[in-house]
Amino acid sequence: MAFGPDSIFATLKARMQVLSTRERVVAENIANANTPGYTPKDLNLEGFESALRAVRRGGTIGAGLARTHAGHIAPPSGGNGNLLRISDTPDSETTIDGNRVVVEEQMLKLSDTRGQYEQAASLYRTGLQFLRTASRPPR
Repeated sequence: MAFGPDSIFATLKARMQVLSTRERVVAENIANANTPGYTPKDLNLEGFESALRAVRRGGTIGAGLARTHAGHIAPPSGGNGNLLRISDTPDSETTIDGNRVVVEEQMLKLSDTRGQYEQAASLYRTGLQFLRTASRPPR
């Protein structure tokens, strides 16, 4: 199994894109904290995690198209499926108007996501520094 710099950088880039998407979804939840009947959403990362395991076995990551509404055009067959799914994930409380967003829980998710993003970005920067160091001529 070849797990070289290219695949490491591609994996880190994909991870940062996933975390960026999750940050957007959580921010939308916070923005709808006062919307009656709103149920918060989150990414189901099982597809990404299984794709990552496939990369470790020598496969590749390819983002599939998601058909999230009956009115959407169906993705072409033969794809590798949906890596990311956004699904309803109600928080622990429901208000009188049916809103299920708990801002504190969403802020914890946002903070956790930001920490994971910073960790991936740090690994990416460190990898680039290693490559720069390795490509310098000896003194």
